[in-house]
Amino acid sequence: FFPSYIRVGGLREDLPRGFHEAVNAFLERFPKKLDEYEGLLTKNDMFLRRTEGVGVLAQSDALAWGLLGPIARASGSDYDVRKYFPYLGYETYDFNIPTATEGDVFARYRVRMQEMRQSLRIIEQAVGKIPDGPIMAKVPKVMKPPVGEIYHSIEAPKGELGYFIVSDGSTQPYRVRVRPPSFVNLQALDQMVRGQLVADVIAVIGTLDIVLGEVDR
Repeated sequence: FFPSYIRVGGLREDLPRGFHEAVNAFLERFPKKLDEYEGLLTKNDMFLRRTEGVGVLAQSDALAWGLLGPIARASGSDYDVRKYFPYLGYETYDFNIPTATEGDVFARYRVRMQEMRQSLRIIEQAVGKIPDGPIMAKVPKVMKPPVGEIYHSIEAPKGELGYFIVSDGSTQPYRVRVRPPSFVNLQALDQMVRGQLVADVIAVIGTLDIVLGEVDR
């Protein structure tokens, strides 16, 4: 359903039958699951001993490494592309940016749990704003963008995902550079695990939430 679903000018096809019902059922079911997960972990003594004070990253260090997204927000930053540089109508949605200050594994866990709750708020508002009408604008099959360059980013689950594109006026980009958040986040791993137990490395990597394919790119 998702590969190549969003196209230049609109969507590949209309939403499937039962889409709204399925989304509304998820919105009703998922908060209870989040409560269940938090009930198991958030005040669990063993979980706290393995996450509090582990993999600490100060806000100044997060910014020095160029880390953004939930990693930096767990260290005190409030930067979120959707709030600072709104796109796709995010300025019309009511949602908060979860933050913490401890900068450890537990803080990054808490931030992500709250982000899921904020995502539910956004989805609920977005479903109610889906308009009627055509799903695709009339655009040429072959497009030649004007000569120039542009950088645009979005707030991806792991942080800012950006694309820098240089056009020479042809149908192929002259240069493309991707800013992948997984690659940027992984740079700070060495600093975060120094002096920690080997077992703590697994927990730290888990809260970095890297995708190795994105790192290799």
